[in-house]
Amino acid sequence: MTQVSQLSRRQALKLFSGVPLLPLATLGGTVLLAGCGGSSTAATPAAAPTSASFTPMAAPTLADASAMATTSVASSLSVAYRDGSTQSYKLGYQPFFITGDQVPNLQGGTILAGGYFDINGKPIVDTSVPGQERQFFSDCPDGTCLLQPIAGADKAKLGVKGNPVFAVVQFEYATRDQALASQYGRLPSPIAVLTLDQDPATGKLSLAKYFNVPTQAAYGLWITCGASLSPWNTHLSSEEYEPDAFAAASDTRFKAFITNLYGDANAVNDPVKANPYLYGHLPEVTVNADGTGTLTKHFCLGRISHELVHVCPDQRTVLMGDDATNGGAFLFVADKPADLSSGTLYVGKWHQTSGVGPGAATLTWIKLGAATSADIEALAKSLKPTDIMDLATVDPADASYTKIRYGGKDNWVRLKPGMDKAAAFLETHRYAALMGGSMGFTKWEGTTVNAKDKVAYVAMSYIQSSMTDGSTDIKVQGPKAGAVYALNLKGGQTDSAGAAINSDWVPVDMAPPAALVGQDLAAADALGNQAHADKIANPDNLKFSEKLRTLFIGEDSGMHVNNFLWAYNVDSKQLARILSCPAGAESTGLQGVDDVGGWTYILSNFQHPGDWETPLHDIVKPTLDPLVRSNYKDRFGAAVGYLTGLPQTAKI
Repeated sequence: MTQVSQLSRRQALKLFSGVPLLPLATLGGTVLLAGCGGSSTAATPAAAPTSASFTPMAAPTLADASAMATTSVASSLSVAYRDGSTQSYKLGYQPFFITGDQVPNLQGGTILAGGYFDINGKPIVDTSVPGQERQFFSDCPDGTCLLQPIAGADKAKLGVKGNPVFAVVQFEYATRDQALASQYGRLPSPIAVLTLDQDPATGKLSLAKYFNVPTQAAYGLWITCGASLSPWNTHLSSEEYEPDAFAAASDTRFKAFITNLYGDANAVNDPVKANPYLYGHLPEVTVNADGTGTLTKHFCLGRISHELVHVCPDQRTVLMGDDATNGGAFLFVADKPADLSSGTLYVGKWHQTSGVGPGAATLTWIKLGAATSADIEALAKSLKPTDIMDLATVDPADASYTKIRYGGKDNWVRLKPGMDKAAAFLETHRYAALMGGSMGFTKWEGTTVNAKDKVAYVAMSYIQSSMTDGSTDIKVQGPKAGAVYALNLKGGQTDSAGAAINSDWVPVDMAPPAALVGQDLAAADALGNQAHADKIANPDNLKFSEKLRTLFIGEDSGMHVNNFLWAYNVDSKQLARILSCPAGAESTGLQGVDDVGGWTYILSNFQHPGDWETPLHDIVKPTLDPLVRSNYKDRFGAAVGYLTGLPQTAKI
């Protein structure tokens, strides 16, 4: 995980029961905003809406310490209508649960929310403190998707009184065990289907059932980070920071993961089970009408640090984040719509047009290969890294090797004959560099698309190291606080060999809007912020609402004391802070859903509240630590919930 969700990947799964999508979609009808519990009783204008904007909230301070120690929302949404009236909705936050809660299990009884299970479904127990043994549960809910209604859902069997709606939430990692030892990447990631009860009159969502998705079909899940909803109504997950196959045998974190995954310390000695090439891919969850879910792992989209992918409206073109040092811009074009089991993988080439600030460039694309998932899965299970390429970490003084950058360090690589396909899809970072891709990005996180304008947005959480040191063909100035880039998407493009790219959604350039660039501070402010508090810092999660014409940005920042969720209107160019996460938490799980049962929602989670850093939190920690511990299970819990909206007046 990278601490990025636009400021802090920690925000409870928020659904913004607010503007019914129908009116915004059709520019007609009334607009309702659901509250967190009651009904929306205020009258609403009947005229068609023309625009929507968010009123920004101030960053919380120690003058209201409780606001810094929990999810704070002091913003509103204003909708304007053709008759000159406006409607204002006060936003709030409502969790479905705090991880570690006992929640209704789909199979009956209760289940631990965010609980860890091995590949056979057996709970993984934290035995770090004798006499206090308990099942591990995550404090890091991340990628979340609210799905469109699924035909055949039986609300009586699901325990739902209103409309049955499903969501999928994944849990990236657990920060620590009870003895406070780091557990990052040492436990197999859980992923769950939530059955939600939607009140058709108010849009309110309530948790009805929880189902832990079996992961055997995907060999378990490794560090699931961001996620997105596919156009065909499935949950597209991620596995970031793929384990280095050349170092896996000595990687204590990977060995702990395999031990916990199989519940067997001897599993690390089994080359079939302890196979690093099975991780670093794209899992997909299909939700069934009975509230269960099934998992498929796609092996043909490149083995990279998948942070967040976005499938374009053609249902074939996949834009991918690569949350790594010396990461790349990757593009996948599926052979068939709504089917990620085969296609062609490309890496981008940055042609710099400006090195000022975050920089700007035009982009071209290098084909890495075409494959099916089944082909690459078979290769992953049959090949060792030394079968694919020779690797040296010091200069071998041999001209047959090529020097590349990998993970912030120099590597020298030599491809084995006939191993191009295996290298392209299993050693993607090294092969992309070998083929001339611009492998100099740092912390490329969330990716989303404004379909109407054919613009993609990508979050570069930290602009530093490989982007600024001149070690690759990317050399810009910063800021360390990062930026959101806009990429124009076009058809009629060819790859570096002159072959046509079969997509109308190919990124051709890359530059940040001025309002979406962070600002480093020369010295920390009175709270300890190292980046300007009224500008984005270290953007991570990104989602775009077509109906609200708004880009939502969540932070995963080591430079803001509190991480924020922002709303940027692409027409007015106005940026508004709409939510503050608990101090030390990261904003995650962001999703904007334009229409589910006639309601618009904004989902967002937060991770690891009270994850204190020095010197960032030194000023606030003495005051906030007791409050955060009280709110979130002694810092072991985190929220999964949604944004709500209540009408303030009928007309303004």
